Amino acid sequence: MGSFATPKNPEFSARAAKQFELQPMMAHLGATMLVIEPGYVEIHMPYDARLTQQHGYVHGGALATIADSAAGFAAFTLMAEDKQPLTVEYKLNTLRPAIGELFVAKARVLKAGRTLTVVDSDVYARRGDDEILCLRSLQTIIGLSGRTDAEALIESVDQGS
Repeated sequence: MGSFATPKNPEFSARAAKQFELQPMMAHLGATMLVIEPGYVEIHMPYDARLTQQHGYVHGGALATIADSAAGFAAFTLMAEDKQPLTVEYKLNTLRPAIGELFVAKARVLKAGRTLTVVDSDVYARRGDDEILCLRSLQTIIGLSGRTDAEALIESVDQGS
């Protein structure tokens, strides 16, 4: 599943894992980032009835959140140490209702540019041994310059995270 690209920071995996832990939203969703490769990330979110909508399906907002986060971290794995990812734009297509025990966002960098990175991020519902594609997204991520991981951590702590 890996990418064609070489990370600009050899510590990309530990760096991404550390930044992921700073996201209260991922903890709220019960999400974990289980795969971190150059240009490729997987975020897993278990089924939780509190994340459903009125028909009993997992809410599209929860699926969009893990798709967005996975895309940002896939881009992050290829960024230099002085860059932080931020979503500029994304388009989501919900393909079918989200029914399953586990939801997996798989994000793959399509093109890593100097400033913008384009990422394909899909969310699958796992039902037993089957994986069913529920949501497809295409995202543009900007690498914000001049913010080290330490500065992002300090800002996060200052904001009470």
